Amino acid sequence: MKIGEQLPNWNTPTIWVNGETKLTDEIRDKLILIHFWSVSCYFCKKAMPELNQYRELYKDNLVIISVHFPRTERDLDIDLIKQTAETYSMTQSIYVDHDFQLAKTFSNEYVPSYYLFDRERKLRYYQAGGTNLKMLNTRINRVINNQQ
Repeated sequence: MKIGEQLPNWNTPTIWVNGETKLTDEIRDKLILIHFWSVSCYFCKKAMPELNQYRELYKDNLVIISVHFPRTERDLDIDLIKQTAETYSMTQSIYVDHDFQLAKTFSNEYVPSYYLFDRERKLRYYQAGGTNLKMLNTRINRVINNQQ
């Protein structure tokens, strides 16, 4: 997915954890951060506290939708996904992408990865890998400030 492209439409997965977030008018005035992660990913877990901070800090301007992207057979265990979400205080909606439908739609191959969309639903920032989310924070701030 390239910077400036529109947020793609997607089919509803068979499983949501923490309830479904619909791309409706309720979140029209907010930025959307699509966050791909996996229970078997060490860096995903290490980055979670910082991501949770941003979720709380920007709750009036940002909606995070996490996408569980399985990398191993064990990652398909829905109970393990729920347990990991609880352990790492993931209260946002989690789209369980066992058939890689959303990963294919985004052409995403990496966890963790982050796709930040503005209020017009255009991709404004993409980041993959690692645990340094300072640049993500900078971009969230920049997009919020540019759209007020």
